[in-house]
Amino acid sequence: MRRRRRPGGLALLLAALFVFGTVLALRTLRAADALPAGAPGLAEPPAPPGAREPAAGIGPSYDLHAFYYAWYGSPRFEGRYLHWDHALVPHWDPKVSASYPRGRHRPPDDIGSSFYPALGPYSSRDPAVVDEHMGQLRAAAIGVLVLSWYPPGLADDNGEPSDSLVPFILDAAQRYAIKVAFHIQPYKGRDDHTVHENIKYIMDKYGSHAAFYKYKTSTGRSLPLFYIYDSYLTPAESWANLLTPSGSHSLRNTAYDAVFIALLVEEGHKKDILSAGYDGMYTYFASNGFSFGSSHQNWKAIKTFCDSNNLMFIPSVGPGYIDTSIRPWNNHNTRNRVNGKYYETALQAALMVRPEIVSITSFNEWHEGTQIEKAVPKKTLTRLYLDYLPHQPNMYLELTRRWAEHFSKEKEQWLM
Repeated sequence: MRRRRRPGGLALLLAALFVFGTVLALRTLRAADALPAGAPGLAEPPAPPGAREPAAGIGPSYDLHAFYYAWYGSPRFEGRYLHWDHALVPHWDPKVSASYPRGRHRPPDDIGSSFYPALGPYSSRDPAVVDEHMGQLRAAAIGVLVLSWYPPGLADDNGEPSDSLVPFILDAAQRYAIKVAFHIQPYKGRDDHTVHENIKYIMDKYGSHAAFYKYKTSTGRSLPLFYIYDSYLTPAESWANLLTPSGSHSLRNTAYDAVFIALLVEEGHKKDILSAGYDGMYTYFASNGFSFGSSHQNWKAIKTFCDSNNLMFIPSVGPGYIDTSIRPWNNHNTRNRVNGKYYETALQAALMVRPEIVSITSFNEWHEGTQIEKAVPKKTLTRLYLDYLPHQPNMYLELTRRWAEHFSKEKEQWLM
């Protein structure tokens, strides 16, 4: 009798552990987020190792924008690693910070990411890398690369100035029929006056390039589109000087007019964005629930607000989020990928509000684990990296392509 009971007890224990693990893995998904019948996904079994990737069934979708970072460096091109050696960011509370390690990562085996790129810790100046990136974007049917941009001579704390790369990126994008938009980053002293100069500089220098993205407005005008990251750092009344027709140094109805998209973080930012004269808002963050703007459950209300005020709403979707390689204290904002289900839930939530454009966070922001770029399994003596197994390194490119097709078909139905 005891021998018969033991296997049964073990089976119950294993079953309980399985259920607990499943619930834990799905902690960022809710029953309301379940995918509808007919939604795309990884329906086919993963291709065997060495198999060719499926060819994209559609051309690039210019309604699908992916945030792109050209801040990486390697010894071969820059003489040292840039960004892959990212510093461990201390917590703002010294008492909390004291419990976590400090220092920098040491590439190539130890990088500032929880995943490991298939290309290794690359340089954004490597022509072969940029060409491969364009190929991956094209395979994913992404039509617009949204380039993280700082003015000439400026950079973030872990990189070097990279404006000189822009012509090179535009030329590479053109070969793949991809367009390039600009994601203007915050820098010391950024305000409505400096952004006025930034817009003039970008349009004068790059605006005539065939790969420079222009959005066709409802009135038939073709205008550049700029995303302004952390736009809330500048008061609405200052932006109004630049973005409203009566502003003191307005760009409206000039040769430098454009579509300007502000970052929505808190609910109160909606009215600020409207009074500032922006044309729309995006949410950027890939961590569902992290902010008001990045919470899928709020997108319907945000879209309603935008529709009633003639603003564009561009929801940002991501495959997951994990930045503990650079912010070891931030585990509570981690969002598990759940083998692609988190990404699909976000994409479905975006399509539910019928947006004109969907943005993807990100193509290659490796520090925050939001990348859809190819990643590979890697284990060292001190690190075990996350990966896309049991799927192939191109898993998220393939998922993006399928959802691009779905997005295209859905938009046809909306127009009908």
